[in-house]
Amino acid sequence: MLISDIVPYARNARNNERAIPAVADSIREFGLRGTIGLESRENPVIVFGHTRVEACKSLGWTEIPDEKIEFCDDLTPEQVKAFRIADNKTGNIATYNKSMLREEVRSLKDFDMERFGLDFKSRHLPTGAERLRTDRAYNLDIVNRFDCNEAGFPELEPCDALPKGAVPFNYAKTTPHDRRAGRMLHFFKDDYQFERAWSSPAKYLEYLRGYECVLTPDFSLYMDMPAPMQAWNRYRSLALGLYWQRNGIPVVPTLSWASPDTYGFCFEGIPKHATVAASTVGIAADEAAKAVFFDGMAEAMRRLEPARVLVYGADVGFDFGGCEAVYFGASIKGD
Repeated sequence: MLISDIVPYARNARNNERAIPAVADSIREFGLRGTIGLESRENPVIVFGHTRVEACKSLGWTEIPDEKIEFCDDLTPEQVKAFRIADNKTGNIATYNKSMLREEVRSLKDFDMERFGLDFKSRHLPTGAERLRTDRAYNLDIVNRFDCNEAGFPELEPCDALPKGAVPFNYAKTTPHDRRAGRMLHFFKDDYQFERAWSSPAKYLEYLRGYECVLTPDFSLYMDMPAPMQAWNRYRSLALGLYWQRNGIPVVPTLSWASPDTYGFCFEGIPKHATVAASTVGIAADEAAKAVFFDGMAEAMRRLEPARVLVYGADVGFDFGGCEAVYFGASIKGD
């Protein structure tokens, strides 16, 4: 059917102009998959499909395949008018699980879905976008439950890294690229010095590139922390690690634990038979802290069977058995 024979409904209350480029891109990519509804052959006024018709025009089409045309001549004029309104409005009722939608979009490696109106990066949020603001506050726009295992933690890919030196995160911005090669970037600092990596993850991506590996953040698991806070800090560490891996950064998980009741979650998401990292800073002269370290490291060795442990700090006498242990002396600026 010739497009020039199709008559737009003069009183169409829906403004489709902003949607036309996205629909045109969809038709260009996937073909015309929907149909266009007209009142009748004798009166080919559009009932539904205004945007499709305009998108086809913008693509230079002069005809619509006959099999893509439907006629509504079995409806009364009153029904046609009601259906036209209902067809426009019912599409506005449905809502999205935004986290699931983001995950579906992110899994598409060969398609730029922003062409079809899916832009999760825009800072200009429309009125009513409170859920998206909340998503960003919790970084659900980069990692969410669909990225997690049954225990609720993201799972990292193994990284076989053997760095020759270490640089602390608080010097990530000022460390030139020629000083990054062969070194690991670590977070064995007070939490306040790297909370910004969680609050603005995209902002710091470029400062993490060029290293032999980047350790996951060592968010604190203090002994007096409530268990949900401890689990949250382990989640945050793994979530950032997963985000960095997805952005091409080699990531080594940092081991962290507190009392034995944290063993049920603190080793989740860490790959077995891989390289891991741990810190002995501050425990050499503290027998209680040393006992906690020995017990937790023994549990990590049993559960994870790591191939290599990158140890930041002094040798405190733990027997790693057949596992390779590589020590890095603690320093303010790194070596």
